[in-house]
Amino acid sequence: MIELTQSLAMQSAPLEPSDGVGIAQQLCQTLEDDIVTGKLPPGQRLEEPLLAKRFGVSRTPVREALQLLTASELAEKIPNKGVYVSLATPERLTAMFESMAELEGMCGRLAAKRMTSGERHNLDKLHHELAETVRLGDSDGYETLNRAFHNTLYRGTHNDVLVDVTLSVRRRVAPFRRVQFTSLARLASSHAEHQGIVDAILRGDSKATEELLYAHIMEVHDISQDYLVSLREASPANDMPAFK
Repeated sequence: MIELTQSLAMQSAPLEPSDGVGIAQQLCQTLEDDIVTGKLPPGQRLEEPLLAKRFGVSRTPVREALQLLTASELAEKIPNKGVYVSLATPERLTAMFESMAELEGMCGRLAAKRMTSGERHNLDKLHHELAETVRLGDSDGYETLNRAFHNTLYRGTHNDVLVDVTLSVRRRVAPFRRVQFTSLARLASSHAEHQGIVDAILRGDSKATEELLYAHIMEVHDISQDYLVSLREASPANDMPAFK
């Protein structure tokens, strides 16, 4: 197993709660990004003391963050050894994205039928704001607004149970979804896919909305699979915890 290196344990700016997001959740998101972008490779041990030093926090939020990370299946807790970075197998990743695509499609179908005029207007407004981030090449801004765009779709179903289930699955694939936004070309193609979704919702075409959202998510799946393959090829196969 690979130990956490001193370079990855370098001091970062101390974290503070932001926009209603707790410190443990911020830590988890940062670690998710580090894993999916390859900064924390598969098989790397995640040590509480070094992570607490890096982020300038106590070990309690670090421990909570590692529990969240384990729940997302990007890390694995090995008894008597600690927590190590793992990555889903290609089959597991496909299963997660298929679930996400089905749920997003269902959300789209219901939203096309149930969204109020105000909700449709807000969705269209977000779409135009996303266009500006594409023009500027602002991947971070696009990722933030993209999350708001999809959340608006979910809420448009007016089905709280479906929203909760969808958000739960989305959390599992969120790190992989973020990877796509490192490519400026992907920002443009993602926004073009959104255009079709918005048009279908504005005309109340539930079937088209469902099909377009399913295809939109499976496009992200293909990008994520390619990235997962590149990470696995760069890591020793027999030194890599992975979920089946």
